[in-house]
Parts: sequence; structure tokens; C-alpha cells
Amino acid sequence: MSKVVVVTYITMDGVVEDPAWTGPFWNDEHAKYQNGQLRASRALLLGRATYESFAEAWAPRDESDEFTARMNSIPKYVATTTLQTATWNAAIIDGDVIEQVAKLKAEPGADLLVYGSVTLVNKLIEHDMVDELKLFLHPVTLGSGKRLFADGLTPKTWTLAGTQSFSSGALVLDYRPAPPA
Repeated sequence: MSKVVVVTYITMDGVVEDPAWTGPFWNDEHAKYQNGQLRASRALLLGRATYESFAEAWAPRDESDEFTARMNSIPKYVATTTLQTATWNAAIIDGDVIEQVAKLKAEPGADLLVYGSVTLVNKLIEHDMVDELKLFLHPVTLGSGKRLFADGLTPKTWTLAGTQSFSSGALVLDYRPAPPA
């Protein structure tokens, strides 16, 4: 059985939108961490907007870099109601997203990694489909922008499974769903 692992960049005030603000905090430690996450995964699970921006950014890059080569070659599953076809080694998730993700999770193998994809992540959280939630917290506040957790999301309790800090001041807070009380 596979796990759904969400890795998302987030500001101290909860913004996840347009993560260009991560640039000053990117360093070799950050790259090593992200490379490890990608290598530990068998596929990416993405929402349409993240898929489109990633495909535009990564597909044309020189694949002599290990991360770029892996990003381009890893299978991708795209949750969308508007796209009919996909390129960049991707398949459209047909029908009920939660049902299809449950089928993917039931397959043997490594993790299903989710980057970005805030709408998809909220839906997965709502249906208890996220096994690991890794908040890549950056020491910056923006004051406005799209937040990770949608208003009206059913309250959930999470257990801290670990942390990783980086010399840039960024850190990863690694959460797992808390067991039922």
C-alpha cells in the first residue's frame, strides 16, 4: 500500500500561493531534502493548476540535473475537471478523485507525492487521504494570499512526527493524522 505524502511550501502566516518567496531560503540542504522526497515517491499527484505550471517550468529543462530528470520522468496523476488530455508523463484522474486516489493508494509501491495543489490537498484532508503532511515553513509573512486550509474545513488533529531545520531558517514540520480518540 502506498502513502499520500503532501509537501507544501508555506509562510509563517499560512500563505501557500505563488511560492516565489522561497527563493532566498533555497540552498543545498533544501535541494537535498526535496530530492530525497522525489526519489522516495513512485508518482506525483497534482491538481490541474500545479500540473500546468510544473509542466511549463520543468519539461523544457536540461535533464542532466538528477532532480529535473526525475521530475520529468516520474508518472503524474492530475486531478482535474477541465483537462481532457495530459502530456509530460501524466494521466488524468477520471471520475471521483477520492475513489481514484484510494485505488492508487491500494497499489503496492512507494509514496504518492503531492506538491502545491491546495484545492486537491484540502479535498484529500477532508476525506482522510493524507498520510503525511510536511509543511515546509519559511520565515516570511506576506499578509495576504491563498492559505493552505480552506475556511470550513472539518477540524482535524495532527501528530508531529518530526522536524528538520535548515541553515536558511526554513524548516519542515512533519505531521501525521492523529489516531482517533
